Amino acid sequence: MGAQDLLLLSIFLYLAGAVAALIFNNSGRFANCITSLSAFAASLAGIASALLVLAGSGFRLDAPGWIPFTRFTMEVDQLSAFMVLVISFLAAAVSLYSFSYLDEYTRKNPGVLGFLINLFIASMILVVTVGNGFYFLIFWEIMTLVSYFLVIYEQDREALRAGFLYFLVAHAGAALIMLSFILFFIITGSFDFAVFRTAKLTPVLSSVLFILAFVGFSAKAGAVPLHFWLPEAHSVAPSNVSSLLSGVMIKTAIYGIIRVCMDFLGAGGWWWGFLVLVVGIISAVLGMVYALTQHDLKRLLAFSSIENIGIILMGVGAGMLGLALNRPLLVGLGLMAGLYHLLNHATFKGLLFLGAGSVIYRAHTRNLEELGGLAKVMPVTAFIFLVGATSIAAIPPLNGFVSKWFIYQSLFTLGMSGGFADKVFVPLFAMLLAMTGALTAMCFVKAYGVAFTGPFRSEHGEKAREAPFPMLLGKAVLGLGCVVFGLGAPLIAPRIVSVVAGLLNTGAVPVSSAFTVFPGDVARAALSTPLIALLLIGFLVLPLLLLVLYGGAGVGSRLDPTPWACGYKYIPQMTYSSHAFAQPLQIIFRPLYLFSATLKEFGATAGAYFSTRVAYLVQVEDMWEKFIGRPLARGVQGLGRLVQLLQLGNVRLYCTYIIITLVILLAAVRF
Repeated sequence: MGAQDLLLLSIFLYLAGAVAALIFNNSGRFANCITSLSAFAASLAGIASALLVLAGSGFRLDAPGWIPFTRFTMEVDQLSAFMVLVISFLAAAVSLYSFSYLDEYTRKNPGVLGFLINLFIASMILVVTVGNGFYFLIFWEIMTLVSYFLVIYEQDREALRAGFLYFLVAHAGAALIMLSFILFFIITGSFDFAVFRTAKLTPVLSSVLFILAFVGFSAKAGAVPLHFWLPEAHSVAPSNVSSLLSGVMIKTAIYGIIRVCMDFLGAGGWWWGFLVLVVGIISAVLGMVYALTQHDLKRLLAFSSIENIGIILMGVGAGMLGLALNRPLLVGLGLMAGLYHLLNHATFKGLLFLGAGSVIYRAHTRNLEELGGLAKVMPVTAFIFLVGATSIAAIPPLNGFVSKWFIYQSLFTLGMSGGFADKVFVPLFAMLLAMTGALTAMCFVKAYGVAFTGPFRSEHGEKAREAPFPMLLGKAVLGLGCVVFGLGAPLIAPRIVSVVAGLLNTGAVPVSSAFTVFPGDVARAALSTPLIALLLIGFLVLPLLLLVLYGGAGVGSRLDPTPWACGYKYIPQMTYSSHAFAQPLQIIFRPLYLFSATLKEFGATAGAYFSTRVAYLVQVEDMWEKFIGRPLARGVQGLGRLVQLLQLGNVRLYCTYIIITLVILLAAVRF
């Protein structure tokens, strides 16, 4: 089978699995098996199709249509194939994980959940492969609606609130994207992407289209300041869905930015790339600053997704600056770094959300303060989660380190132009990125240390046990990806450079030789992750060899796992808590936080005036949500109540509305 047939087979299997799961909704585990098996088979077909395109050439599929602009077109180039590969790889791991995880939902309409998951993945595949703006908007809306229903699947108050915020921001962004496509249609007379590329645009009109597309797609990506929906939505969805939301759905927005702002519009003003770069660094810093203050494991991971979206945007922004300044090395290096980090983030963030799902599956809590000691009862999950945590913290030789290294190199390449602005801003951006990296390492020391190490802090940890094998297998696939995508950088980086070169018709930038990667010139900087891995293995093995050679039989008998507590009996309350980790950062970054204080009284009162126990709780609120998200939500709700005033149930009044509308339309046509 060719790449085209495999892709169509993949989409068919997703849709067939969705329908079958819905049919067998009342069959419990059987519906779960249909969901997972069909998604896994479809993902394998998608991976095979993407690899064939990346190794060869793309294809275009045209279907007839009654109206010219509704003619369905599937256009799969190197960029589309890369996105299909990322989506399918994560979907394959999630489907393996879901064989057991979905057992939690056997009494919550499992067929409906399976239908939504398979339709969600299929819609993402269609978004990145369609070649017509009309159908792009349709599939984009399907993806949004299906993901909305997945976010509110638990149907509790928290989920409904998160779903409303997501629905609001997603459709505001979609309106801007639709407006940009309508402008393209007015100019070209077609919704075909191939025609969009040939549009003759003035600089002003190009900039208008850029702003519409960038803001619209940034809302879906979760970039600051339109990020406030993301922590709410990703934390309340089922954990396998959270993995897909954070791992790949928000990346479809990155695809949209690259497709419209670089592929369709081409080289624009230098300020385009600078704006993307600035939004990226602000998102990276604020995302991680807020992640550190979270004590809900899934909210912590969600905020760190904002940080990583910012890092990806930094690479894309550097590439856009290179395109505007006619610097092919910067174009290839920046965009390659952004796409490489897109792949890596899908891998390690997908893994971390699945790991969090395993913790919730067994410990039945997301609160870090109630966890602790899980490595004793969930050792495999703890190890795989540690792989993801070290990857996202950019510890060599894992994948997160490589892509962040390329982001740094793209910034340094940008600074080589010698301009005053470059000399001022590039060191600042690099410094902020380095600070973000340090905060990320601290954040995941906190997440892993509080959840998995130390003593049990509550009965949640004591009663937990290891996750089922399918859940371990799904996480292990992604953990292996973290290792392979790091050690395999000399093979992967040139392939992504080819994707960039094919998209923008630029020359392929040299980035690898043998076991080494470098930013265009090996004399400037070089990195060898295989060599780093060998050195690390050597450093780990050397102490063991010395122990064997020179003895040390009595060492084990002198080890005491109980921490020294100054002569007192060690109790779990003495351990470093999640709040304790965050406290220094709350002082350092106090201007960036919005604090809310709550006073709670417990126990019987002494007389009428005194409580036997009082708790004073200080929490960090997202100021963007408070000052942008909540007023926007209240405004939309108020507008909805005003519209309801028109719905009085009077037929004569409705006929009057029709007549008034008809008169307005006739007047518009006449004049």
